Amino acid sequence: MAEATAAAGQAPAAKKGKGKLAIFLVLGLLVLGGGGGGAWWWTTQHAAPKTPPKPVVLPPVYLPLDPPFVVNFESDQQVRFLQVTVQLMSRDPQTVELLKANDPVVRDQLLMLFGNQKYTVLSTREGKEVLRKQALDSVRAVIAGAGGHPEHLEAVYFTSFVMQ
Repeated sequence: MAEATAAAGQAPAAKKGKGKLAIFLVLGLLVLGGGGGGAWWWTTQHAAPKTPPKPVVLPPVYLPLDPPFVVNFESDQQVRFLQVTVQLMSRDPQTVELLKANDPVVRDQLLMLFGNQKYTVLSTREGKEVLRKQALDSVRAVIAGAGGHPEHLEAVYFTSFVMQ
């Protein structure tokens, strides 16, 4: 019976030791899990600022103005001719459609612009660049007058430029 008492006395002590070990293991796991979760939260909140997504840039659409423009102008008492092939560039489909719908107005404005040029000025590269800028401004004015967004017309290109 002494053995039974001794065994009974040891059993509660062994259960107490196992219970403390289980509590320490659970607490350890909680501390480690909380620390890992806190580290993850800290890095996600304090990481480098996220850059906003880049806006989608549509491909350019080139709208040829056919037929080429042919105008005459005076130079040194001689009649000279200018033939210019023009293409307009936009990335906005609505602007392209607006330009198509207003083709007669665009052509009229450009014909007036081209016909009022000086031969000596257009003979230089700088003169052609100035004319291209004026053409861009002229077509943008047509777009604005038609209720569109003139800034959506990005460029005017001269794809052929012949003076005689």
